[in-house]
Amino acid sequence: MSNNDNGSEKRTGKRFGTQHIIATIFGIFMIVVYVGMGILFLIDFFGWSVSPTWNVLRWIAGIALIIYGFWRAYRQFSGIDRSMGEPY
Repeated sequence: MSNNDNGSEKRTGKRFGTQHIIATIFGIFMIVVYVGMGILFLIDFFGWSVSPTWNVLRWIAGIALIIYGFWRAYRQFSGIDRSMGEPY
């Protein structure tokens, strides 16, 4: 493998190979999982509201998962995740 054009394509973010497509699909899937699980916790889908302690933990976990899902979405669509693993 030579470093003639591949390095410049990686640095400018114009690489659309199979690895990039799979990483993008996986990133979007994980955003849906985090936000979805957060919503399921908030609506008590799993029926864990048997004690006040579980209610508090369920709400904290639900809100945290939704916030983290939005943070991942921001990183995914702003291109921060793509630039983290690339060499200089």
